[in-house]
Amino acid sequence: MRNLDQNTITDAVLARFADTPDPRLKTIITSLVRHLHDFAREVELTEAEWEKGIDFLTRVGHITDDKRHEFILLSDVLGLSMLTVAMNQDKPRGCTEATVFGPFHVEGAPHYELGDDIANGAAGTPCVVRGTVRGLDGEPVANARMDVWQSDHDGLYDVQHPDLDHAQARGILHTDDQGRFHFRSVVAVPYQIPHDGPVGQLLDATNRHPWRPAHLHFKIDAPGYESLITHVFRNGDPWLDSDAVFGVRESLVADWVEQDDGTYLLEFDFVLNRKD
Repeated sequence: MRNLDQNTITDAVLARFADTPDPRLKTIITSLVRHLHDFAREVELTEAEWEKGIDFLTRVGHITDDKRHEFILLSDVLGLSMLTVAMNQDKPRGCTEATVFGPFHVEGAPHYELGDDIANGAAGTPCVVRGTVRGLDGEPVANARMDVWQSDHDGLYDVQHPDLDHAQARGILHTDDQGRFHFRSVVAVPYQIPHDGPVGQLLDATNRHPWRPAHLHFKIDAPGYESLITHVFRNGDPWLDSDAVFGVRESLVADWVEQDDGTYLLEFDFVLNRKD
């Protein structure tokens, strides 16, 4: 097809994808093309602006590596990560709510026994975390795999320390036969998401802050139950109502209670949804 203009090019592009054999891919790509073209027309996108957009995405790709996932960060600050979670993790009332995965999960975290210190040298005020993992009907979920990770007192994850040669403030544990768990770590603190790259420049340009409220990450898996990816947020944190990545849910806010010896205790129970 020749002599296309701004009003006819969209249909021409969609026609080129008409024979896509995978029906789901066809749905996604055709909708993407349609919305991208409508967006460009709506804002009257200039060539110079689109070149800047391409440059921005290129820099996001260049700064991304196995320790820094700038594309996840971009998805998070645009609210797209939390939108997909909300659409796909609509669990029955009573189940623990899901939230964003975040860019700092690492495969192959060390395994610990219940009661161990997963901080493993991370700076911070000592705390104990304990609770249960149960199903929606109240049944204990034995041997549930709990992948836990958090930042240290400086607001940094272990992968953000270039000279650190071992995992800190992250680990994998399993619940006991009554669905109970307990481990030691350090008190969660608020921190700024990495903002020395293109995503940070976007936040600056739009007058947004990079702060996340204090939290612990959990990924919980057990046979017969849906996987749960969530946080537990620290009550009283000043950034709870303006989380840079829109991840806070009221049901996930809990108290870190100071003990007589100056340490802290977090108690939180997780409720999983059965598959099917």
